[in-house]
Amino acid sequence: MLRLTWVQPEDLIGHELRQAAQDGRDASAVELRWRRAGGHPAPDRAGVSKQPPAPQLRSLAEELLDELAAIPAPSATDEPTDLAAITSLCPGYAAEPAAPPAPADASRLHAAWLGRAVGCLLGKPVEKLPLEGIRAIAAATSNWPLDTWFTEIGLDPAVAAAHPWNRRSRSTSLAENIDGMPEDDDLNYPLLGLLLLRRHGHSFTTEDVARLWLDALPAGRTFTAERVAYRNLLDGLEPPHTATHRNPFREWIGAQIRADVFGWTHPARPARAAGLAHSDATLTHTANGVYGEMFVAAVLAHAAGPATTVHEALEAGLRFIPPRSRYAQAIRFGVEAARAEPTGTRAGFATVVDTLHARYAPGHHWVHVLPNAALLAAALTHADGDFTGSICRAVSGGWDTDSNGATAGSVAGLLAGSPDAIDDRWTAPLKNRLATTVAGFDGIGFDALARLTAEVSA
Repeated sequence: MLRLTWVQPEDLIGHELRQAAQDGRDASAVELRWRRAGGHPAPDRAGVSKQPPAPQLRSLAEELLDELAAIPAPSATDEPTDLAAITSLCPGYAAEPAAPPAPADASRLHAAWLGRAVGCLLGKPVEKLPLEGIRAIAAATSNWPLDTWFTEIGLDPAVAAAHPWNRRSRSTSLAENIDGMPEDDDLNYPLLGLLLLRRHGHSFTTEDVARLWLDALPAGRTFTAERVAYRNLLDGLEPPHTATHRNPFREWIGAQIRADVFGWTHPARPARAAGLAHSDATLTHTANGVYGEMFVAAVLAHAAGPATTVHEALEAGLRFIPPRSRYAQAIRFGVEAARAEPTGTRAGFATVVDTLHARYAPGHHWVHVLPNAALLAAALTHADGDFTGSICRAVSGGWDTDSNGATAGSVAGLLAGSPDAIDDRWTAPLKNRLATTVAGFDGIGFDALARLTAEVSA
C-alpha cells in the first residue's frame, strides 16, 4: 500500500500539536480530543505512519488541523512573517548601501557551489540517524572526530546493524562508491533559484516561484513544508495560504536550504538578498521558517562582499532577523556555545553539540529549523572559517545532516575564495558532475553553474 509521506492528515496533526506547543498556543483541548479518539503522535523520524487510520480518524484530523490554525500565537508580535513588519524590527535594513558593488566573482561562486555539494554529500549517508549512531559509525571506522567521507569498509557489523545508513544514499554517498554528485533537494533548490533569476530577474514574486515549481520541480522531489505547499497549489490555494493551510512544517528547515543563490548573487547587499529570500520562503513557510532563508541569504551576501570573516558574516545575518525571535535566539545560542569551547581541534566540538541537543532535542523534530540553525551557527563559529572543519562539525552534530553540511559548505566555500582552496579529496569524487531532475541541469558541471550564477549577479 502506498503511504505518501508528509501529507497524511492523521500524521500532520501530531506535528501541528507540537508546533502549537512551541508557539505558546494552548492546544490542550484539541490534543485531548485527538488522543481520546485513538489518534497517535507524529512519526518520530519518518514522514508517514505505517498503517492507514480509520476513515473517521482522518476526518477528525482534518477538522482539528483547522481548529488549531485558528488559535492565535502569543509569539506573533516578535515573530512576524510580513516583510514590512520584519524590517520594522530590524534596523539593518536601513543601512544597505545604495550603489551595488562589483558583480559576484565566478571563481568564488564555483567554490560555493562545490562547497554546498561536498557538505551535502558528506551528510547524506547518515541523514535521519540519531547522534549516537553518527558517532558510533565514525568511531568504528577510525573517523572520529569526523574528518573525511563515511565508509562501511571496516565497519563492525554490530554497529552497522544498530545504525543503518540512510537507505537512499548508501549506494551513492560513501567513500567507496561516490561517482559524481547524486541528486538531492539541497542542490535542486539552488538550481531552481538560478532558474528563477534567469527567468524573472531580481524582482520576482512568490507567485513566480510557485509557477516555476509547477513547471520544473517534480512533486516527488519535495518534502515536508514544500510538499504540503505543492499540494496546496494543486488544490487551488495561492500564496501565502500555501504556507499555512494544514502545513505543520512551516517552521522547519526547508526554506533555509533555498537561500544560497540569493546571497551569492548580491555581494555586500544582505538586505536585498534577505528580501528576495523572503519572497521565495513565503510560498512554504512562516515566521522562523522564513527567517532561516533570510538569515542564510544575508550571511552569504555579506560573505560574498569585500574581505570578511565567518564571524562577521554571522553577525551581519542577525541584523536582518527579528531580534526577539526564537530563530535569532537559536543563532546566538549556537555561537555562544561554540565560543565556550576551545576551537583548536574538532574534538571539543562534541561538547558543543551535547549542549545544543540538551537545549533543542526535547520538543523539536530533527528537521525543525531551530535546532539546525543553532548547530549551523555553532559549526561555522567553532571552525573559524576552515572548510573541512565547517562541514565536518555541521554533519557530526546530527539532526538534518545533509542540509547543515550543505549550508556550512556553501558559506565556507565562498569564504575560501576558489575551488583550489578546497582540498582535492573533497572535490575530486564529484567529477564536476551534478545529477538532478530539475529540467535542463542534469549532468551539469559546477564550473558551468558558477558561470551561469555570475551572469545573473545583481
